[in-house]
Amino acid sequence: MSVHLNPKTVFKRSTIFFALLISLFGFSQTKKEHSKFKVIAFYTAKNDQAHISFVHEANKYFPKLASENHFQYDSTSNWENLNAKFLSKYQVVLFLDTRPEKKEQREAFQKYMENGGGFIGFHFSAFALKDSSYPEDWNWYHNTFLGSGEYGSNTWRPTSAVLRVENQHPVTKNLPKTFSSAPNEWYRWSNDLTKNPDIEILLAIDESSFPLGTGPKAHEIWHSGYYPVVWTNKKYKMLYVNMGHNDIDYEGGTNKTLSYTFENKTESQLILNALLWMGNSKKK
Repeated sequence: MSVHLNPKTVFKRSTIFFALLISLFGFSQTKKEHSKFKVIAFYTAKNDQAHISFVHEANKYFPKLASENHFQYDSTSNWENLNAKFLSKYQVVLFLDTRPEKKEQREAFQKYMENGGGFIGFHFSAFALKDSSYPEDWNWYHNTFLGSGEYGSNTWRPTSAVLRVENQHPVTKNLPKTFSSAPNEWYRWSNDLTKNPDIEILLAIDESSFPLGTGPKAHEIWHSGYYPVVWTNKKYKMLYVNMGHNDIDYEGGTNKTLSYTFENKTESQLILNALLWMGNSKKK
């Protein structure tokens, strides 16, 4: 017995079959492309509205950046997650505002970095000051890893600065030699980073920025000096970025955010460069 199928029926079924194959293949490819590397951001977001504002901005900005550049971004305020098992899922760790305080968390992070993990620390994540809530009680992190030591002073109010590229690096790829930053509170440190052979300074404040800051206190206005603001430690896959303090309407009493860090396209390009460099490179 022979079976005769309508040519239209055969064509329709074949079309559905091939469409299904394409759909499945396409899903597989998309899934593969969107899992190139994973980033985890740790944050506290409890003190200083400027830092809280930056954390909220980052947690809105990075998922969009991840989608556009085919990596995964997760974030957590639970510092108990800073352990070997949890970190093993990620190629890059971010500290958006603070640092870990518990001994076991610090040890897990140090081991992660020594085993080739990637790291970007923003602004307050490097802060350490005697007799404060964040004392310099983690020598490896502040002196060996970051190299900066203790907090020295800062400019005020948050203002834009002209930043200068000091060294060529994958992080500074396609950046102009100088550019204007987003408004920021700029930090000075106790250690001279220029004398540390492990530290490579990538961006510093250009002298055309001076005077930097508006006060009202005289020491909050810088008139001269050399101030690194982005650097890497050549022994690790890491970057410290002094930016991460949004301008806030403290004086007006509204606590409204007056500026956003990632609205600056050049700074955003620098961070993207850093993420792609760390996420796509092999472990050391």
